[in-house]
Amino acid sequence: MSGFETPLLYTIAVILIIVGLVGTVLPALPGLPLMFCGMLIGAWAGDFKEVGVWTIVFLAILMLISVGVDFMATLIGAKRVGASKKAMFGAAIGTFAGLFFGIPGLLLGPFIGAIIGEMIDGKEWRAATKTGFGTWLGLAIGTALKLALAICMLGIFVLALIF
Repeated sequence: MSGFETPLLYTIAVILIIVGLVGTVLPALPGLPLMFCGMLIGAWAGDFKEVGVWTIVFLAILMLISVGVDFMATLIGAKRVGASKKAMFGAAIGTFAGLFFGIPGLLLGPFIGAIIGEMIDGKEWRAATKTGFGTWLGLAIGTALKLALAICMLGIFVLALIF
């Protein structure tokens, strides 16, 4: 690589890792896939000397696990309380809308969205609230697990760079 390409690739890698880390808690961004892409670019920029191929393979496995964990946690949380498809759709819309209201919006958006979805589906207020809480809890657990995996991936990447 020429002289300017390596710093440019490292810059792109850092940006992707940071955006990916933010994306683990923001639903609009594919957090761990972005982080992984950044780590892959960073390893490539260093010719896989500091961060080897096997480390990248392991990070890819963790990234794939995170996608499954995110999907399963949300699905299990919603299914345990009998959420309808409208509740799941409402939770997704509520999560997106919550982005505009900061932390309170991110916490309350999925809950309120799931309740509205259930009420549109014809459920009464109490049943809709129970479903909203279950859906929210599944999203919260999924986000916490994704964040834990993101921190593990980042730690593994940094340790590979240092040692």
